[in-house]
Amino acid sequence: MDSTLLPGRAQTTNEQTKMSVRSRWVAGLQGRRLREALLAYVFLAPALLIIGTFGLFPLIFAAYESTLTGLNKIVGTYDGLNNYVKAVGNLAYVLGFWIAAICLFLAVRIVLQGQKDAQEKKQHFWPWVLPGLLVGVSLASLVVFIFRFVPALLVIPNQLRGKANTTAMFRQLVGEAWRSGPVQQAFWAFVLLLVVGVALNYLVERFQKRTAQQETFLDEFTATSFLLVFAGGVAWLTWTEVSKAYAEALKTNKGLDIYSQIIMISAGFLLLLLAWWVWDSASHRQSTISTTFRLVGAALLMVGGWLLIGELPRVLAAGDKTWWQGLANTVWYSLGTIPTQLIISLLLAALLFQDIWGKSLFRVLYFIPYIAPFVGTAAIFRLLFSSRASAPINIFLGEFGLKPLQWLNEPAGIFQLLIGKTPHLPAWAAGPSLALIVIMIYGVWTFVGFNTVVFLAGLGNIPREVYEAASMDGAGRLAQFRHITLPMLSPTIYFLTLYSVIGTFKAFNHIYVLRSAAALGSTDTASVIIFQAFKRDTRYGYASALAILLLIIILALTYINNRVASKRVFYG
Repeated sequence: MDSTLLPGRAQTTNEQTKMSVRSRWVAGLQGRRLREALLAYVFLAPALLIIGTFGLFPLIFAAYESTLTGLNKIVGTYDGLNNYVKAVGNLAYVLGFWIAAICLFLAVRIVLQGQKDAQEKKQHFWPWVLPGLLVGVSLASLVVFIFRFVPALLVIPNQLRGKANTTAMFRQLVGEAWRSGPVQQAFWAFVLLLVVGVALNYLVERFQKRTAQQETFLDEFTATSFLLVFAGGVAWLTWTEVSKAYAEALKTNKGLDIYSQIIMISAGFLLLLLAWWVWDSASHRQSTISTTFRLVGAALLMVGGWLLIGELPRVLAAGDKTWWQGLANTVWYSLGTIPTQLIISLLLAALLFQDIWGKSLFRVLYFIPYIAPFVGTAAIFRLLFSSRASAPINIFLGEFGLKPLQWLNEPAGIFQLLIGKTPHLPAWAAGPSLALIVIMIYGVWTFVGFNTVVFLAGLGNIPREVYEAASMDGAGRLAQFRHITLPMLSPTIYFLTLYSVIGTFKAFNHIYVLRSAAALGSTDTASVIIFQAFKRDTRYGYASALAILLLIIILALTYINNRVASKRVFYG
């Protein structure tokens, strides 16, 4: 009998057909991957929300705020890159073009590396270009949505002042901000592009060869497209600001050297980077002649780069002198604390690692300064290093017939105090102020315990058999420390160096407590300058610009540290 004559059986057949279609799309290896990915994203969603809200959003909003100006105004008037130009002069334009170029370089590098990995594994790479492009552009649309919606929300408190029934008015204003044309365009562009991109990614995965080895290259193309959009936005903003600066200069009949400065400084840094690459490659040459030629070429490139960036001091002179002084103080603080605390910590860890009486007690004592409240211990240091003659440190110096010092109130450089005033030397040759030296002492005293504990953990991971074998071969304690302990501790030293560089450039609490007006700004580091611009001067846009500049400096130092130190790390 024909099955079409039986309604029940026909309905069952249709349902089975639909179920087979659905099972074909969600079953198998690709379906399992889809279910696992969805489950993973469900569990990761709370963490992504927290990181996005408290980590990425403040950074994105700070970048937006840095383009605004005005006193006591969170949402001020759009000012482009003028806050950056006030801080670092025309170097802001150089940084803008370099950031765009670096993002473009990273985008190309991600694609080339992904294609190389795919070829080595004999997998398909380019089918994910369209889904990745759509997802990356959707993330850029999300950033645009934040830039448009959040400022509209921040002006609501000012609109509610003096109004009755603020609850209803607040809801109305939030609704108006949400329904505004630019906000809706950015939001729905984000949603539409994301949905289409994810759907295309799923289709690409379904139609790929069903093997366990086939990977998804959506992340590579997503990062590439987002970097390209970001590079284009930064390049367009920088070009627009340079054109505007030229137009304003023509109105006042003033000459500008922006393009010449951009070209010369950029070319100088390119030559320095090329010199570093040539110098680094010299160690891999087999012949002495080739190595010599490379070293000489690197030296010539460095000289040429240094001559080209000779324009840099004049550019920096047009910036904020207070900001440059704060960066100089930060550099002095880092140079004075990081090597000192690492050396002392390593020596203490080596001593505490021996089988001595009371080593657990000493470990706790050394670690207490790190866990003690910074504000309280810094206040104690203010009393110890007071400028009064009756201060404990000055009394101690008096026992040796030395005169009392001003300590935290002394703005003169330490080298200037030791050798006297030398008018022919530049200002930076005077060295850090005595007040900053006191803050360095506090920093070393505080973080030595933390570094010691980390070094002890690193020493505990070194097998004792290695030392026993070295002792049997006749190696002494000093030789063992040089050829075994230091190489095996190189990952720990690398970590602590990276951690200390980032920490010193972000240090604020104890510096703010120990600083004194009598020191004439010689103890104000970059973080203190940013805080003063925000709190004292209420220039929120300018403070945000300084914070972004400090972030760029920290990222650059982190990258340099990774490139230089990671090659010398021995992982066993």
